[in-house]
Amino acid sequence: MTRILLYTGKGGVGKTSIAAATAVLSADRGSRTIVLSTDIAHSLGDAFDTKLGPEPVEIAANLWAQEPDVYYNIGRYWGTIQTYMAELFSWRGLDAVMAEEMTVLPGMDELGNLLWIADHVESGKYDLVVVDAAPTGETLRLLSLPEASRWWVDRIAPIGRRVSRLSRPVLERLIGVPVPRDEVFAAAERLLARLDLVHRLLADPEQSSIRLVMALENLAIVEARRSFTYFHLFGYPSDLVVCNRVLPSTVGGYFAGLRKTQQAYLPTVQGDFAPVPVRTVPFFDREVVGIAGLREIGQALFGDEDPAGFFYRGRPYRIRTHARGHVLDVALPFTSRDEVGLSRDGDELVIQVGGFRRTLVLPRALVDVPTTGAKMEDGILHIEFSTRSKAANGGGRR
Repeated sequence: MTRILLYTGKGGVGKTSIAAATAVLSADRGSRTIVLSTDIAHSLGDAFDTKLGPEPVEIAANLWAQEPDVYYNIGRYWGTIQTYMAELFSWRGLDAVMAEEMTVLPGMDELGNLLWIADHVESGKYDLVVVDAAPTGETLRLLSLPEASRWWVDRIAPIGRRVSRLSRPVLERLIGVPVPRDEVFAAAERLLARLDLVHRLLADPEQSSIRLVMALENLAIVEARRSFTYFHLFGYPSDLVVCNRVLPSTVGGYFAGLRKTQQAYLPTVQGDFAPVPVRTVPFFDREVVGIAGLREIGQALFGDEDPAGFFYRGRPYRIRTHARGHVLDVALPFTSRDEVGLSRDGDELVIQVGGFRRTLVLPRALVDVPTTGAKMEDGILHIEFSTRSKAANGGGRR
């Protein structure tokens, strides 16, 4: 099974160097490793001090690297959709060049980059896929998209297909724009099905881990806590937190105050993210680029341990049974009950925390029983379900 590691963190904390260092050390130890960037502002090539392109290139023994490109991704993943979009824009008089430019919609770049993960896993060429992801805010939005894609495929696409087949010529005359043909819907469904596959891969605790990189400073710690909550909300397992650029005890003078601040934050971070382990990487007294420098970072972080190993195993949510019914436990660290919104529609349970919403499709055992309450204890949201079915309770929803 191909192992997947996704590194993210606040912009500027050094996640690219940590991701690249992990890949270098893994390749050194015999694993066929690819590291790719899903950040549209690529800096992976800069970390390796070599030019990278949209296809994987071997840069050392057992080590490949890649910086996907938006136009390359469009041709690879949604050529049929782009053709329709170009037709749509040119319908109203845009010239062909402008129409093609307009088909690069917001988010396409990041989506295409994400889809490469599934391609690399299915290829069987690699033992480890290391992802240098975008800063946490963009990564969170990106990782929430597979949920929306599943809803679109299940609910919207079948309606659109039927409308297109039955009344496309009439609609085109009425609204004056081309209506998508069946092959466009098929291409969209294939694309979104791939997104769903990416979600299932990244949410598999036996295969994937999200790793947070942070600096020991207040803003980075606050963002890391928030991100940690949202990763749990969407079911993505975390196995490691990395505190980067930690000043050594030998520093003095100008840096002594910063060293003191870092050391004050470190125990708090270790306690906050437990039981997920927290490791530190020292601040180097020189610029660390190229494979030799990245290998040094990797050694400082992992020592003789396997960088692709599991440093913590835990599931973001689970279902358990007791005498009164069932309980769905959802890990939402750093969250209070007042910050959580819950609603239910049939077999769908919607959990909202801040600006992010997760739709959980309930297992068959819980579909026909009502929810009876919810409470938050020690960062775990406990959602309770009755043992009695809705029919036994007179129907209805709660």
